[in-house]
Amino acid sequence: MATRSAVPVVGPVPAEDRTTAGDPRRWLILAVIAAAQLMIVLDLTVMNLALPSAQRALEFTAADRQWVVTAYALPFGSLLLFCGRLADLIGRKVTFLAGLAGFAAASAVGGAAANFSMLVTARACQGVFGALLAPAALSLLATTFKDPKERAKAFGVYGAVAAAGGGLGLLLGGALTSYLSWRWCMYINLIFAAIAIIGGVLLVGSQQRTPGGRLDVPGVVAVSGGMFCLVYGFSNAASHTWRTPSTWGFLVVGVALLIVFAAWQSRTAQPLLPPRIVLDRNRAGAYLTVLISGAATFGVFLFVVYYMQVTLGYSAVTSGLAMLPMVALSGTMANIGNTKLMPRLGPKPMVIAGMLLNAAGMLWLTRIDAHSGYASALLGPLMVTGAGMGLIFGMVAATGTFGVAPQDAGVASASINTGQQLGGSIGTALLNTIAASASTSYLADHLHGSPTPQLAQLAAIHSYTTVFWWCAGIFTAGAVICGALLRRGPLTRHGGTPAREPSQQVMAAR
Repeated sequence: MATRSAVPVVGPVPAEDRTTAGDPRRWLILAVIAAAQLMIVLDLTVMNLALPSAQRALEFTAADRQWVVTAYALPFGSLLLFCGRLADLIGRKVTFLAGLAGFAAASAVGGAAANFSMLVTARACQGVFGALLAPAALSLLATTFKDPKERAKAFGVYGAVAAAGGGLGLLLGGALTSYLSWRWCMYINLIFAAIAIIGGVLLVGSQQRTPGGRLDVPGVVAVSGGMFCLVYGFSNAASHTWRTPSTWGFLVVGVALLIVFAAWQSRTAQPLLPPRIVLDRNRAGAYLTVLISGAATFGVFLFVVYYMQVTLGYSAVTSGLAMLPMVALSGTMANIGNTKLMPRLGPKPMVIAGMLLNAAGMLWLTRIDAHSGYASALLGPLMVTGAGMGLIFGMVAATGTFGVAPQDAGVASASINTGQQLGGSIGTALLNTIAASASTSYLADHLHGSPTPQLAQLAAIHSYTTVFWWCAGIFTAGAVICGALLRRGPLTRHGGTPAREPSQQVMAAR
């Protein structure tokens, strides 16, 4: 009869763990990856505050303005899984450096844009190279840090950048637009790219490729086409209506293509997204978490900024500075969550707490009015939301890539970015539609005679608070759904053993 032994038997440390754990350059590599990730995240919001200035300079219409954002989102969301698998097949270092170089070149062209077409083309190219860069950066992090304690710290830093980058983008976009030019919202990427390229060339070693791997071309066509249709459909709904054929038609085709993709992945010999990646409950929970939180977080970044600038009269710079407490707390909580909470509690409590904190912050924001003060009405909910975002983003990056074989690290990382991009697209369309409907309904109920500026202001505030109520509901639903999907306890390696330092990997069995 088998019995447990009190004497631990030290198991062999995998070769990859031995090499990466002792690499003295790993923390410098983390700095390089963080610089690249910061550039990607900044670009999701840095142009938001620059759009009015760019519109005046290049003389394009308000209807065309959405394409400056959409042109980036379409290729970025469509190509993430393809580029993630490409990183596994041809090497993460190669795709990382190619993504950086291409992103920098596209940013230079966008900053020098002489007309609307040139700017939109540059933004589309940024999206293509961003899709190449984002999964390569995260997969490099996942394969560089194997020691659990160091991995927790590394993902804490990465999560802090991911959580705080959007707010920093608003601050940086406001400052650059106000004191330099909207063009510097593009040129700033050259600085981050130069730092990351030099560091990547000098510090990142050769990366393992998938041996004998081949690209799943039918899978690439199905998922890229499906994601393109979904992102375009949701973007079109945000600027038009849900009833237009260019909205529901693309959404229907997108869903159909993704169903075909899912069916194909279970049958092909070398799938683009191996089912084993998403069938793990914790990883699936991480991907669903980033999708749901990405949809609801949009309510913070867009409608709070609208409220501060349109209703309270804040400048672009002041709006960015007002977001700093949220940025600082999200970064701090991401680091604390990954280094202190994840090893002891696992991802489940972090997701539930993060979602509920975000829901509480949204509920708090429903109390705003036309004369609210920053300290009394905005500071508290922004800090609560920042804490929740930090817990979520720190957990997602670590959990979504945990236990994945090195040859699948790229596509697993891309799945995180895909969830975030799709969630953002859904949130943009859904919350914009809800806000427009709430404003129209308020005016219809309260309009007696000619509309007045005061009534228009009250209608706008009503639309913001309605969105915040919906965001609170989305976050609460996310806490229930994602909390139910994630497993209890700390993350464990294959076989159910807790993730420990390589020198402490033991088996207490005889």
